[in-house]
Amino acid sequence: MTIKVYAIEKVVLFGDSLMAGYGLSNEHHLSVVLKESLIADGFKIEVINGSVSGSTSAGGLNRAEWTLSESDIDLMILGLGANDMLRGINPKETKKNLEQIIKIAQDKNIEVVLAGLIAPTSHGFKYKKNFDKIYPDLSKKYKLTLIPFLLEGVALKPKYNLSDGMHPNEKGTIIISNTLKKAILNKL
Repeated sequence: MTIKVYAIEKVVLFGDSLMAGYGLSNEHHLSVVLKESLIADGFKIEVINGSVSGSTSAGGLNRAEWTLSESDIDLMILGLGANDMLRGINPKETKKNLEQIIKIAQDKNIEVVLAGLIAPTSHGFKYKKNFDKIYPDLSKKYKLTLIPFLLEGVALKPKYNLSDGMHPNEKGTIIISNTLKKAILNKL
């Protein structure tokens, strides 16, 4: 097998439990599944799990400088906001925090792929409308690649989620991995 080397050699997954591997054994964590999938296709790309279960966008902002200080990070996949949404945090606050994280990454010459989320109507339609606009607005403003919905094909499908109905299981992680892989390969 030939290993191909590209401009992207180190990717950091920067999210919450949806990307951290919550409830899964290490070999089923998104970072491991994604890295193995890339290697199987001949790509030598290191994938770092910089995600923390329970993290909000504010928590991500607090750790962004430290996490992104590792040398030679080429790309960050930013997937925060789910816990903000669950807690009903004002979407303006979430957007402001995500924007600061994007700026920190860009100041370090790290490309950003923004993994979006879609709010349910549990906090009302106005909240949903404001939350759902965060990711497209930021991707447009900062000219970022946007994954419109991180959980596309996984959300609300019991066969792809743990028994809590919120976190991806092994099968769901493979689907999310394929979504992220497409975004990474489009950057090469």
